[in-house]
Amino acid sequence: MNKIVFALGTLALACLPLCSQAAAKPEVEVMVLGSYHFGNPGQDIVNTQVDDVLSPRRQAELQALTRQLARFRPTKLMVEREADQFPGQQLPAYAAWRAGQRREVRNEVEQVGYRLAEQLGHEAVYGVDADGDFPFEAVQTFAKQHGQEAQLQAQLDALQRRNKAVEQSLAHASISQLLAAFNRPQAILADHQFNSIALRYGRAAEQPGAELYGQWALRNARICARIVQLSQPGDRLLVLFGAGHSYWLRQCVQEQPGWKLVEALPYLEGRR
Repeated sequence: MNKIVFALGTLALACLPLCSQAAAKPEVEVMVLGSYHFGNPGQDIVNTQVDDVLSPRRQAELQALTRQLARFRPTKLMVEREADQFPGQQLPAYAAWRAGQRREVRNEVEQVGYRLAEQLGHEAVYGVDADGDFPFEAVQTFAKQHGQEAQLQAQLDALQRRNKAVEQSLAHASISQLLAAFNRPQAILADHQFNSIALRYGRAAEQPGAELYGQWALRNARICARIVQLSQPGDRLLVLFGAGHSYWLRQCVQEQPGWKLVEALPYLEGRR
């Protein structure tokens, strides 16, 4: 056992020069841009009612946002679409966008992802989403059966209040300002905590909250695996996903040796 520990320690010491080089020059830089859903697909537990992203006001804001994000100079854009069935996970819909189609689609993938990729002259946009389970009903059933229904409802009410605050800010905030709010550290943590609080629901071998938490983590691990596998040394990746994914995707990026997480907030606030 002591020999194994010594060998591992020796390996760690030997890595120091290489590790310092990796720290000095990141192999891959990644911006995780968390977003609200422009088209309000109604697939979340609590959904935000948004205004029309195709309005002249919002289209002008999107042009400004694109200029801000372009300063990051991403070499690849990766978005919340499944594309395992396509060669290289390159989305055919992006070619349609470049041909002048899909401009009326009210989704952040088109309105931010495709728009930015086109401005940068990219030949492809990559879909890295993955399917997964979200067994929230089991948590609700457990809470009802064990006197925790009011506690769970209080959490849902708090989430609803957050969404109402976003809806109220739509009247005066630009898209860049709205995205900045979603990409602040406290907002990223709050989105993650809704799932981590689920760990309160369960006893002994019956753990629906842990199952929900684990399934959400697994889906995000599947997404990050696709990001990692599509990357090349020297890449600057912009990953555009619903804000609820930000915590896990950021963590995954930070765990990759030689990778650097680039904060979106300075670009959204015009400080870069």
